[in-house]
Amino acid sequence: MPLVRHDRQRRRPDMYGNILIANDGSDGAAKALAVALKLAHRLKAKLAMISVEEMPRVPAMIDEVVEDRLDEDHRYQQVIAQAQFHARAAQVKLDTHVVAGHAVPCIIDFIERGGFDLLVIGYMGHSALYNRLIGSTTDRLVELAPCHVLVVK
Repeated sequence: MPLVRHDRQRRRPDMYGNILIANDGSDGAAKALAVALKLAHRLKAKLAMISVEEMPRVPAMIDEVVEDRLDEDHRYQQVIAQAQFHARAAQVKLDTHVVAGHAVPCIIDFIERGGFDLLVIGYMGHSALYNRLIGSTTDRLVELAPCHVLVVK
């Protein structure tokens, strides 16, 4: 019988080594970040965060595009600063990324390009009517993500 060596620093193949947290600045995303930080620390995994700038309406003038972009940049600067603060407290290195586009395709593409094996997202409850008519980003990510998805309530 071969000798089996137990090494706490070695990651088992079924563990997550490359985790992505999607953060839109919501309360649900803050809860998901807390869970992702704990997982990354415990598993000694890489942790990245993606925030997607969405411009929901069609602007009439270029000035509106610039104004919307500045508002989004300011919003995500605060989200990133808070996430980095919590990451330092948890002793986890956090790589942050802000991309422009629609949330679901941007996040799916980012997962595929980055080779992530776990996506952590916050749950944002909506009414049953809203979910039937519009759907939810969370539902679509659970359905389409090419990796495991952890939804934090």
